[in-house]
Amino acid sequence: MSSPTECLFSDSHEWFRLDGDVVTIGISQFAANELTDITYVEMQPVGTAIGVGDSAGEVESVKTTSDVMTAFAGEIIEINEGVSDDPSLLNSDPFKSGWLLKLRVEDANAGDGLMDQATYDGKYPA
Repeated sequence: MSSPTECLFSDSHEWFRLDGDVVTIGISQFAANELTDITYVEMQPVGTAIGVGDSAGEVESVKTTSDVMTAFAGEIIEINEGVSDDPSLLNSDPFKSGWLLKLRVEDANAGDGLMDQATYDGKYPA
């Protein structure tokens, strides 16, 4: 399965979908596959200011707990409560119903060092 072409990706396996000054953040299919059964998700609350490289929350699986890192600075404006209620959405649909949070970004160009879909999928095939 290839990743969506409209997303940018980090080496820590988060995806970022930018729409104006709002970025939607989730974890990649590769990350979901590596984590296996995801059992718990907790994001920072709405209104939290996040800096580049900060943890926006945690994803727990039967194997490990992983921080969700962000490549953008801004304020959390929405959390996907559906994923909190059903963490398995990250395994089954990480790019659509499995998104984690939305961040109103201070600088939409901050993600210039991220990988495009072809580069990410070439480096980390799902």
